[in-house]
Amino acid sequence: MQPISKNWLMKNDNMKNQYRINEQIRVREVRIVGDGGSTVLPTREALDMARDQGVDLVEISPNANPPVCRLIDYSKFLYQQKKRQKEMKAKQVKVEVKEIRFGPQTDEHDYQFKLKHAKEFLEEGNKVRAYVFFRGRSILFKEQGEVLLLRFANDLEEYGKVEGMPSLEGKKMFLYLAPKKAGVAKKSQQARDREASNAETKDAPRPQAVEEKPSNGGLLANAKISADALKKLTEEAEDE
Repeated sequence: MQPISKNWLMKNDNMKNQYRINEQIRVREVRIVGDGGSTVLPTREALDMARDQGVDLVEISPNANPPVCRLIDYSKFLYQQKKRQKEMKAKQVKVEVKEIRFGPQTDEHDYQFKLKHAKEFLEEGNKVRAYVFFRGRSILFKEQGEVLLLRFANDLEEYGKVEGMPSLEGKKMFLYLAPKKAGVAKKSQQARDREASNAETKDAPRPQAVEEKPSNGGLLANAKISADALKKLTEEAEDE
């Protein structure tokens, strides 16, 4: 048999001391609450009821007028309180801030790789802090970095909301995204346009296959964010 730890005993005693029971309750009258409603009784009568039922008179709201009590086994009451606290603690989500770093001329493959991770972070309930790091004279490409971050925010509109538009701090331009609550996620206009375009392409007759040449335009050429999408992102950030 393992010895009972001192910490466990102290924790148990602290919870017991949170509530007054039975003869510790020294007010003139109390309000008894239960499944059938509530009623105000003299404290002595409430103690007699508890004794007849083989339970305790437990004061659960001492600041009420009169104090609110329950007729319940005190050990069972403490167990229920501990269980409730444990459940509440389990429901508390620890929000972490995950960083995504870009360069001003990040290529498309690297962009998609980081976009995938950002989606995972937001789906897990974490915040995302994306930033473009300008090394040396690359600060000349700060407009290109801003376009990159705006595209990033637009591509993640289904998963997160913008907490602030891109801002330059020293050699870094930051963008902050917070996860959207479950059930309110929506597809971005860019995603809807892409799906509509794919559907039209699928339904249209297939042309004769031709060799496609890879684009050399880089990330800036691929960052075709519509004016409406950028305006929407700005309005959402201002509303926040």
